[in-house]
Amino acid sequence: MDQWLDQFLHYLIVEKGLSKNTIEAYSHGLSRFLNHLKEKEVQGVEEISKFHVRGFLLTLRKRNLSTRTIVRNLVAIRTFFKFLVQEGILETNPIENLESPKVTKTLPEILTLKEIEQLLERPDLQTPLGRRDRAMLEMLYATGMRVSELTQLPTHQVNLEGGYVLLYGKGSKERIVPLGSEAMKWVTFYLRESRGILAKGKESPFLFINRSGKAMSRQRFWKSLKDYARRAGLRKRITPHLLRHSFASHLLERGADLRSVQMMLGHADISSTQIYTHVTGERLKKIHQQYHPRG
Repeated sequence: MDQWLDQFLHYLIVEKGLSKNTIEAYSHGLSRFLNHLKEKEVQGVEEISKFHVRGFLLTLRKRNLSTRTIVRNLVAIRTFFKFLVQEGILETNPIENLESPKVTKTLPEILTLKEIEQLLERPDLQTPLGRRDRAMLEMLYATGMRVSELTQLPTHQVNLEGGYVLLYGKGSKERIVPLGSEAMKWVTFYLRESRGILAKGKESPFLFINRSGKAMSRQRFWKSLKDYARRAGLRKRITPHLLRHSFASHLLERGADLRSVQMMLGHADISSTQIYTHVTGERLKKIHQQYHPRG
């Protein structure tokens, strides 16, 4: 069965063009599934039934994994079986009619404008790393890009004269996102005052580099972000994605149309963007109650 997994992952990379993070998630989930099947003495993919898949999902539930994580594992398994049918390895998909667990949609938490300001002002501008981090935070909030897009951003994809950044999101889909004057100012400042110091004469295609002149890891940036949030006295659970949520919600609050926000976020489906309208809707209800004569 491992040989089919290897072929499937190759198919996702070459033909589907999925991101490295998505490939890793699929690989992890399916490896866990195949190990479960081996424990049940299932020898080949043709022996797998929906009962085996249900048993695997139940095992995940017993490990207290979240419904969202369980659904992600099921999505990987579904895609794997579709591939096996497509390649003629299986005649039918054994889990075609298997229902997914229901995921409760929770409204994303966002930062207020004041909290954003408190966070952005935390890096120490007297140091090269502080100037770099200020530019990274400004760009993350200005564009709503994913943290992986930020840490792996090539310098040539940033057009400071034109005021935009070229991004390649999930499935290598291309999008152009405006930078805004503040992000442009801080990125220019970082390039002028800090990047050369960090590079130490080394060449790197990436805009944001660490003290060794190499691209930053997502984990390193996340750790720095949490440290800045702690120093800013923010009590919310701060993640890079929280700035993405805040970017979208703040735009919609100020009248941006949903389609434009969808394009800037790189969402394939507008329903993914619509959840932010519920966040702003709650705020609008409060304003209505406060100011409308019959509120």
